[in-house]
Amino acid sequence: MVRIVSRFPRKVRKIETAWIPMPDGVRLAATIWLPEDAESDPVPAVLEFIPYRRRDFTAAGDATHHPYMAGQGYAAVRCDLRGTGDSEGLFDDEYSRQELDDGFHVLAWLAAQPWCSGTTGMMGISWGGFNCLQVAALRPPSLKAVYSVCSTDDRYADDVHYMGGVLLNNNLNWGATATTMGLRPPDPEVVGERWYAMWMERLENAPNLVADWMEHQTRDGQWQHGSVCEDYRAIEAAVYALGGWADGYSNTVPRLVAGIKAPCRGVIGPWTHSYPWKAKPGPAINGLKDLCRWWDHWLKGIDTGMMEEPRLRVWMQERVPPATFYAHRPGRWVAEESWPSDNIAAMRFHLNGDGLGAKARKETTLVHRSPVIAGGSHGDWCPYGFEAEMPDDQRAEDGMSLAFDTPPLKRRVEILGAPVLELEVASDQPMAQLYVRLNDVAPDGASTRVTYGVLNLTHRNGHENPEPLEPGERYRVRVQMNDIAHAFPRGHRIRATVQTASWPLLMPSPEIVTLSLVTGASTLDLPVRGRRAEDARLPALGQPEHAAPLELAVVGQPRRSRVSSIDHVSGEHSIRMLKDRGHYTLVATGTELAGRGIETYRIVEETPLSARAEVSYHMALKRGPEWDVTIDTHFALTATASDFLLTTTAEAHSGGVRVWARNWERTVPRNGT
Repeated sequence: MVRIVSRFPRKVRKIETAWIPMPDGVRLAATIWLPEDAESDPVPAVLEFIPYRRRDFTAAGDATHHPYMAGQGYAAVRCDLRGTGDSEGLFDDEYSRQELDDGFHVLAWLAAQPWCSGTTGMMGISWGGFNCLQVAALRPPSLKAVYSVCSTDDRYADDVHYMGGVLLNNNLNWGATATTMGLRPPDPEVVGERWYAMWMERLENAPNLVADWMEHQTRDGQWQHGSVCEDYRAIEAAVYALGGWADGYSNTVPRLVAGIKAPCRGVIGPWTHSYPWKAKPGPAINGLKDLCRWWDHWLKGIDTGMMEEPRLRVWMQERVPPATFYAHRPGRWVAEESWPSDNIAAMRFHLNGDGLGAKARKETTLVHRSPVIAGGSHGDWCPYGFEAEMPDDQRAEDGMSLAFDTPPLKRRVEILGAPVLELEVASDQPMAQLYVRLNDVAPDGASTRVTYGVLNLTHRNGHENPEPLEPGERYRVRVQMNDIAHAFPRGHRIRATVQTASWPLLMPSPEIVTLSLVTGASTLDLPVRGRRAEDARLPALGQPEHAAPLELAVVGQPRRSRVSSIDHVSGEHSIRMLKDRGHYTLVATGTELAGRGIETYRIVEETPLSARAEVSYHMALKRGPEWDVTIDTHFALTATASDFLLTTTAEAHSGGVRVWARNWERTVPRNGT
């Protein structure tokens, strides 16, 4: 239950639009909440810098946390990126050099304002969580601390584009979403009559992000830029990193805690992609109170005791029956003083012909051929806390895999970290991918996925230069799964699985692969954590609270669905996902907005090159008859043995009349992917 806070230590006023000038003359639009008396009693400024439109599409969420921080004595700033929302200029790409330079200059402008103490922080989730780390690496003089939620430090290995060197279909669905969002116009109430000319300029210069990202299939300069793991020492500001085990970015927090040389703290809950004060599955926490403790310590010099707490705190998840949605995940908070931790020890199992064992048995070779339809129960790469996003019961998937089980456990086993499979394998094709899972199998046979990993075998020696496989040659490869905290109960079995396809998570290899796996020579290492009495004495993180939300007139609620079907004549399998953001009016401004995406994935049995992924997106903005705009896009991705083929159509309407249209077609050579 969330507590709504309406009274704060300091009264808050709102600057609806502040124009922040950049060195090249472009002005960025920002909303600022700050104490009423900030001119006479200056406060630190905290920046959230994202492209998602402060006046409409993020207005409801912004209202719950920015006024809260302002009431605690901060200037909370929500600024639209260049070329998005009401900001001038043109958008070019996510985390571009222009974006990060702009962030640097926004912080300088904030620090120089009479209501600012000269000290700044930066915060954000996802895009904003990425760029606050990236801007921190530029070392703005005023920036003392950042708060990064559900982000990544490695844009190639741990983002929506590629996983283990394999093209994710999230590159398509997120690229389609972000491209469509970039086509929206500025608000006439803010920029006046020039809104239409600004909109036309955006439309004519719009990038096709899906195609641009597919041009970079290896870890090249596109992805090295903005990946702070390239040089953790560049970040001198203190870092508070938060994430969720159910999020697509579960690996970032442990890496940052291990790698950042500046003061750093990490928290991982059972959450999906959300701020921790409104996250699902529960328990959510009083994240805003915790955040203000962070700002108090680093921006005001108040000793809150926060930095005396353990460096890494995580939710140790108890086993749950498999389901595509959880309102709550049972478990407990545990902590490590440092990371990597001496409290974690590897427990090695050997993949033997009769399952997972403590000792290696005689080497044998198992031959496996995953069907191209494998992977349908995976769920979303990045869940947001809606229904139908999480992995379903894995028993059917296990049947399409090489599966290795322990005997029923004689004692409880708790893991924290990244499980690792080292496999001796051979492939009959020069290109192949591995999709591996770690499951918790109950006595009744129900199989709950704990974590998973992916590896493109042409990337077995690194992501910079793919190396084709020599068919039939034996290789030893390492597949690291996503970090996780999980408790396997006594009497349950631990299951490791190996397969060569996962559709629609991954674009498939050009040919069906026959994999040979050598048992007795392959291993699984689990990061087993010892129990610590100190866990019971961790400070409570409290119940969530935030400022009063905006008043909305709801026309249609957000909806999610995931429907699978099979054509038993053609052999085509399809998965259709509806991701409807809802339809509502912001009462204060009279702005009506809606957004809806439909993803469709089709593939024919035994035919990997039949794979077809499509995303259609619709977005609408309206305020009376004078401002009524819609954007509609459609992206379709297919492949041949040598190329990826992307077709895109986009249309913009104003007052029901089409004012712009564009078709893109791009053929991108496959580079070991």
